[in-house]
Amino acid sequence: MTQTQPIFILPEGYQRMLGKDAQRNNIAAAKQVAETVRTTLGPKGMDKMIVDSMGDITVTNDGVTILEEMGIEHPAAKMLVEVAKTQENRVGDGTTTAVVIAGELLKNAETLLDKNIHPTVIAKGYRIASEHAQKILNKIAENVNEKDEDILVKIAITAMTGKGAEAAKDKLARITIDAVKQIIEKSNNEIIINLDNIKLEKKVGGGVSDTELIKGLLIDKEKSHASMPRTVKNAKIALLDSAMEVKSTETDAKIQINDPMQLQAFIDQEGKIIKNMVDAVVKSGANVLFCQKGIDDMAQYYLAKAGIYAARRVKKSDIDKLSLATGARIVSDIKDLSKDDLGYAGIVEEAKIGDEEMTYVRECRNPKAVTILINGGTDHVVDEVERAIKDALGDISISLKDGKVVAGAGSPEVEIAKNLREFSNTLSGREQLAVLAFADAVEIIPRTLAENAGFDPIDILTDLKAQHDKKQVWAGVDVFKGKAVDAWKLGVIEPLKIKIQALKSASEVAELILRIDDVIAGNASKKDNSPMPQGMHGMEGM
Repeated sequence: MTQTQPIFILPEGYQRMLGKDAQRNNIAAAKQVAETVRTTLGPKGMDKMIVDSMGDITVTNDGVTILEEMGIEHPAAKMLVEVAKTQENRVGDGTTTAVVIAGELLKNAETLLDKNIHPTVIAKGYRIASEHAQKILNKIAENVNEKDEDILVKIAITAMTGKGAEAAKDKLARITIDAVKQIIEKSNNEIIINLDNIKLEKKVGGGVSDTELIKGLLIDKEKSHASMPRTVKNAKIALLDSAMEVKSTETDAKIQINDPMQLQAFIDQEGKIIKNMVDAVVKSGANVLFCQKGIDDMAQYYLAKAGIYAARRVKKSDIDKLSLATGARIVSDIKDLSKDDLGYAGIVEEAKIGDEEMTYVRECRNPKAVTILINGGTDHVVDEVERAIKDALGDISISLKDGKVVAGAGSPEVEIAKNLREFSNTLSGREQLAVLAFADAVEIIPRTLAENAGFDPIDILTDLKAQHDKKQVWAGVDVFKGKAVDAWKLGVIEPLKIKIQALKSASEVAELILRIDDVIAGNASKKDNSPMPQGMHGMEGM
């Protein structure tokens, strides 16, 4: 009798996980990621402190920041981090919502897998549910435009509530709205908002309430010569993206000088070239010069003598923003500089912020680039306020671009769940169970809001469902009183796009993870004795 020889199709050092083991492992990892950020959701959410290998501390409740800083290794868990990154890049907020829903979808899928429902059936049911949920959201959404000042303030405050900026949220909301309105542009009835044109500068010192909007720019540069004026009013600004220096020749050249007079003539000629450059600036009528490259010492002296404020080696991004803020044209050849190329600012001045000298360009006429100077008591406070302002800017811009908003506080999720349960009755196959699982999963948002506020989630959810059955579409969780409330009247308003993107991303990643039934972990190098390569450690758990 011959014995069957075992066949190895993978090289030594590879690990493989098959079938239900692979699914369970992936789902467990994803659930753990969702649980990590879940406690940060909502106005009463808690913060996380993350200490990296260098000892640097990050204190935040911003979902994507937490997940990026944690340095997650498990491959399925990394997929949830990708969901958070996509949410952040596309809409700028709602990262925690997306991850928490994805985790709950996978948790509910596990129950269906135990009932021997095939993963592809669950994935199909989730896809159907996700599409239907998006239709429900579009149906209940309200319109918004830049004239609805009251709604925009509420959107900004909603985005900042629960973050470190909460103490001064009314003032910060007004600043973010003014900043977005300043840079908004219209083309063929389409609203264009480029948030890169809102520069965020941070300053440790003072309080969060000292944060201000500068109608112009704050540049991390000082004047290049001590004799230059510290302040220039009614500034006529020239922007130069080439150097104010004598260039060395393109080809290798050798100059032979035989007597001191020739040397003197050579030096005089260099000085003349520099003087002509400065004369071109003076002739144009400019009294402020920002140069992207270097400015020769002699040129600095001549500019100071002419009473011109000059800064050198200004970043390209700042030169571009200065052009948008002041209306100046960026000039490449200084000989071509004319008064038509100049921009305007009411005041340009050098000021000390913390330990650094910086240049303020203020009071521009109609700046299409502005700066928000963020103040706070410590580095950690300033960083968290910056994250809150970024969320608010993202929410306002996406609301104006999309023109649609919904109430928050868990109200859209309860409405989606209610409609999905009714919709599931129209399905005859096993997908019906997956649609019901999806409906249960989206209710994790109001449930978590209640839990994080210290209230009983079952009581609040039953109260919410009763309100929604009475056609109260915007009934949500009041996290301060622990009962159902009209979220729209309460002023909890969010962009529709955030909710739609969160549902899309969460359902897509859940479908993707459910379809995996085989995990093959390769060995990165022969020298490494560990059975799994970097990035696959933690297959057994987080």
